[in-house]
Amino acid sequence: MSLRRRSSRVPQLLLAASLLGALLAPPAAATSAHRSPSGGTDEAGGGLPLRVATYNIHAGAGMDGVFDLDRQTAELRSLNADVIGLQEVDRHWGSRSEWRDLAGELARRLRMYVSFAPIYSLDPAEPGGPRAEYGVAVLSRHRIVRAENHEITRLSTQDPNPVPAPAPGFGEVVVRVRGLPVHVYVTHLDYRPDPAVRVAQVADTRRIMAEARGPKILLGDLNAEPAAPELAPLWRELTDADPGAPTFPAQDPVKRIDFVAVSKDRTGVRRAWVPESLASDHRAVVADLLLRRR
Repeated sequence: MSLRRRSSRVPQLLLAASLLGALLAPPAAATSAHRSPSGGTDEAGGGLPLRVATYNIHAGAGMDGVFDLDRQTAELRSLNADVIGLQEVDRHWGSRSEWRDLAGELARRLRMYVSFAPIYSLDPAEPGGPRAEYGVAVLSRHRIVRAENHEITRLSTQDPNPVPAPAPGFGEVVVRVRGLPVHVYVTHLDYRPDPAVRVAQVADTRRIMAEARGPKILLGDLNAEPAAPELAPLWRELTDADPGAPTFPAQDPVKRIDFVAVSKDRTGVRRAWVPESLASDHRAVVADLLLRRR
């Protein structure tokens, strides 16, 4: 689901200062208390294992509408994933999430590195206070060596008279898995029934991802089901890690709009699944991957 709250028009940011801070000062324990699925060596020369997940966290609220970051922390920990893409992430955004930095808090609790890519960044409510931001994030057990907040076409929910225009919020990070650079992207596509903006967003996504080489992973809430015509171009270069189950709404889900997708040439899917949970209004998608060095 997408944010519909309206406020003042925001500047388009290339990269949040908080992101740089997170990269320069990662959590002290980059090794989680949980065993990492990618902690081993190449499996009989077949590739490097990596567990990834995508989760729309609904600004910290569960299916019941109650903000409960403890509940979401427990759900994320249970996934035991090496890399997690998050959508609908608040950072000092408002009272609904207690003005907290959700990406930063989840990273500290899970002892993971974090990269936050804002879609919106509003002036602080009080002079000298933190900016009110909303966007997407990546949590990773592997050190983040590079990050960028790309612009894609958006129809702003913050402008009373929006027109499609480039705006930030398509996050990219590079992590090294046993020396192998892996490009991870996290996104949240337009929610409106008219697919026109999603068509443009898919074109932007393909263009940006084509600039990278090596294994590529796309994590996100695409607000469309796998067979939707606007998503068809994605499947030319990417494999949909089909978990065989719907993801939305979390209570009795009927649609699969949350995706893990991987580059066909360098990444294989061993298995994928949807854990049952009401910690958000979406369910997560988890996938065990094999990354090929060549």
